[in-house]
Amino acid sequence: MISDPLILTIVILVVMFSLLLTSLWIGVSLILTGIIGMLIYEHHLPPIISIYDKIGDLLASSLYDALNSWSLAALPMFILMGEILYKSSISTKLLNGLKPWLNYIPGGLLHVNVAACSLFAAVSGSSAATTATVGKITLDELKKRGYSKSIAMGSLAGAGTLGFLIPPSLIMIIYGVLADTSIGKLFIAGIIPGLLLATLYSVYIMIISKIDKTAEPKVKESFTLKQKIDSLKDLIPILLLITVILGSIYGGIATPTEAAALGVLGSILLAVYFKSFNYEIFKNAIMNTVVTSSMISFIIAGAVFLSQVIGFLGIARAMSEFIIGLGLSPLVLILLIGVMYIILGMILEGVSIVVMTLPIVLPIILLSGFDALWFGVFLVFMVEMAQITPPVGFSLFVIQSISGEKIETIVKATFPFFILMVVTVAIITFFPEIVHYLPNKMIK
Repeated sequence: MISDPLILTIVILVVMFSLLLTSLWIGVSLILTGIIGMLIYEHHLPPIISIYDKIGDLLASSLYDALNSWSLAALPMFILMGEILYKSSISTKLLNGLKPWLNYIPGGLLHVNVAACSLFAAVSGSSAATTATVGKITLDELKKRGYSKSIAMGSLAGAGTLGFLIPPSLIMIIYGVLADTSIGKLFIAGIIPGLLLATLYSVYIMIISKIDKTAEPKVKESFTLKQKIDSLKDLIPILLLITVILGSIYGGIATPTEAAALGVLGSILLAVYFKSFNYEIFKNAIMNTVVTSSMISFIIAGAVFLSQVIGFLGIARAMSEFIIGLGLSPLVLILLIGVMYIILGMILEGVSIVVMTLPIVLPIILLSGFDALWFGVFLVFMVEMAQITPPVGFSLFVIQSISGEKIETIVKATFPFFILMVVTVAIITFFPEIVHYLPNKMIK
């Protein structure tokens, strides 16, 4: 039996990573880790209560607490909305609508990746869906037109991660449920940092296009004023959908769950408007939504159980006291936590990172003077980095499957955009009011 919280922490981490390496489902791994942690702990329970009764009580209560959440109902709705948009031709319409307006900026159509990912992220919520959808349309098209394939892949990898940051975001929903933080405020808090990151990407593309003359073709495609105006019929419906979703939350008209339902209705109406909706598309979208929602809900349930076990064993309190006892400044602490997340991103995907680390990290963050809303946006940035960090960066594999390039080539192309992400994290850390500005202006 073990009673020392620090030793327990090490043992639990070893057990958790060992189970994950066996390719067990993440939810099962988290639940088994919690059960093993309970069994090896030196308990001081009343004689009438056995450790197995306590495990059963904790497991039952955590499963109920995790899934009996109205906020969590937004998750399948936003997933369904993204699936409908992904499987219909709306993403193609989005690209066609952007082309005439971006062609004359330095870097030309390379900005399509950033703009299209930003807009699609605002109606999708998934980085994988954003990267795959935009990449399938843009990579071959940009190559045919003489644009640098390296910059095209790098900008796609970087901008594709905006699916997690620009609301609605599946990661923000998961974080909000686990951290008991307003999902509506998290959504709104991600807007300015997301636009800041997208702007930095575009500025980099403009600069590199001026330096590297091979980045874009010498002769660009031209568009008439009529073509520009005609392209608005593809853009305006999508912009209206984004406005309805975010405007209803920001204006206090709808909760995130209600806005998600509006988003599903809007995505169906859009698909019908663009004549790309049928029974087969809807059936596949529903089936994929059920599978994805069930998987994420199981992971959340396992994470909540592990969180309750960590609280019961006193690990969170002991870790917090240990960190505070080191006398680290808040900035040094957040730097160390950021480095930890970047390392974890090399071996784990985003959802796993959030659910496994939050029970231990969040209490330390709160005791150090950071608030849960700001840390939610910070954590989303860390998850974004995980998407483009080898060897397990999921977005890298998505781009590899689309482009057929070697993974090392894609990693090299992505690195400048990874650095820009680090710069953005530094900016919101030194200027946290960037995150808080819009949530503070929300109508209650």
